[in-house]
Amino acid sequence: MQTIDSKIKSRIYGNGRGWVFSPSQFLDLGNRSAVGVALHRLEKSGTIRRLTRGLYDYPKQHATFGLLAPSPDSVAKALAGKHAVRLQPSGAYAANLLGLSDQVPAKVVFLTDGAARRVKIGRQEISLKQTSPATWRRLVG
Repeated sequence: MQTIDSKIKSRIYGNGRGWVFSPSQFLDLGNRSAVGVALHRLEKSGTIRRLTRGLYDYPKQHATFGLLAPSPDSVAKALAGKHAVRLQPSGAYAANLLGLSDQVPAKVVFLTDGAARRVKIGRQEISLKQTSPATWRRLVG
């Protein structure tokens, strides 16, 4: 029988390097406190990295640069799953994704149907800006 630590580690390894996740993605393996303790152990051992409160990643390694920062898309995907909201890239970040601009924005903005918030990961800031349901329907519809 596997321990909760080994089950969590197996799921993390299965998703590969660069995966950003929240503790809620492991609640099928055990209760919230057991998952929290297991993630804390994995963080202390250096297997995973805590990005901000409630968000972790299994960092990508580069031979020259060491641990790389997570991509804004993977952080946004984890936030959307954690808070059960929808996200849509906006502004300069959306223009960059579409190839309309070569500029890489320092501040990444996503429109959301959930609560507005800011998440700072290293030097990069990801903003979630709340939009009305009518605007959301125009964006995705």
